[in-house]
Amino acid sequence: MNEQYITAAQAAQFIKCGDRVFLHGSAATPIHIIKALLQRHNELENVELVSITTLGDIDFNRVEYQGSFFFNSLFVSANTRAVANSSFGDYVPIFLSQIPQLFKKGILPLDVAIIQVSPPDKHGYCTLGTSVDIARAAVDTAKFIIAQVNPRMPRTNGDGFISIKKINAMVWDESELPEVDYSTNTSPIIATIGSNIASLIDHGATLQMGIGNIPDQVLKNLIHHKNLGIHTEMLSDGVIPLLESGVINNSRKKLNVGKTVTSFMAGTRKLYDFVDDNPQIRVMDIAYVNDTSIIRQNPKVIAINSAIEIDLTGQVCADSIGTFQYSGIGGQMDFMRGASLSEDGKPIIALPSTTSKGLSRITAFLKEGAGVVTTRGHVHWVVTEYGIVNLFGKNLRQRARLLIDIAHPHHRGSLEKTFHEKMQ
Repeated sequence: MNEQYITAAQAAQFIKCGDRVFLHGSAATPIHIIKALLQRHNELENVELVSITTLGDIDFNRVEYQGSFFFNSLFVSANTRAVANSSFGDYVPIFLSQIPQLFKKGILPLDVAIIQVSPPDKHGYCTLGTSVDIARAAVDTAKFIIAQVNPRMPRTNGDGFISIKKINAMVWDESELPEVDYSTNTSPIIATIGSNIASLIDHGATLQMGIGNIPDQVLKNLIHHKNLGIHTEMLSDGVIPLLESGVINNSRKKLNVGKTVTSFMAGTRKLYDFVDDNPQIRVMDIAYVNDTSIIRQNPKVIAINSAIEIDLTGQVCADSIGTFQYSGIGGQMDFMRGASLSEDGKPIIALPSTTSKGLSRITAFLKEGAGVVTTRGHVHWVVTEYGIVNLFGKNLRQRARLLIDIAHPHHRGSLEKTFHEKMQ
């Protein structure tokens, strides 16, 4: 440390009324500086906060912040869900791959970017660490950059390098990164879904794993596979055993041969230590990673994504519960389309057949106000604990019958009844 570092409270003073401020996300969420900014709520008005997923103990929804901050979410997460659904926040429906265009084309010009980085090396370069994703475009376009410099942030290879000459204010903060452990949230149903999906994966496939416990379960079933590759928007702990054993060696990919490609990661300290200065991991700009024309060039792309509900025609709602914004479009469509265009690729929607309250996730009709993330023209494989179906090329009647077959047995009768009464 030296005199170039200032305190978080001092850094927060650079934010002015009316500024649009980017917040680095996922495991890179700069919690220390964000809290200092929120403490200035009595001094600020109409500060717009822009981000995708944020992690950590931050409450953006406190009454005293109303009027001081407006949270304009590009992907809703647990700690922004309440404010995004209030009059002091909102949600921008957008493909993850196109968010950088919002910054670069001046649709959402950024006044300030608050990021978290690894310490500078001997050449004066930090990295964006665990989350390059949309942060690359943010630091390239923001007028003013505030960096939380954390020696606990892994130094990653790829597109995340940033010179300290580009950074306007630096705050030293040695603290643990937020952790997410998907392996602890499992069940026999999730295990069965993971096994079902694994049966669709061929040797030499290139994997995209979405967020959640299902992808982690899939990875546990791939220990006997060979020559797998990774090109994914997100990386979690489940890949570590497969990389260490050589099951994932990225040898059959057409792009980034021998390299695991991701745009961000969220996991435990084990993952963050594993990727630190690891030459086989590339953390890349989301505009590249999620570009359909890039994804499709790899062979046998397996895209695994989840859903909140799916109707009998194949429309997938993955971001809202009725009109309540639960998450976001994210990269689901980027990879669903990319996988479908890949040679022998398989786009997969995986979901438990029922909610925690026993309601069917396979429904005759989506809830009123629900958002369609993956259209019925894009959906192919659908997997529940009751089986696997492929809707590609199937007409509406065929789709309905296939989906009813993998619904929970308790709900098949009512789905059949609605199908015959209203959809025949």
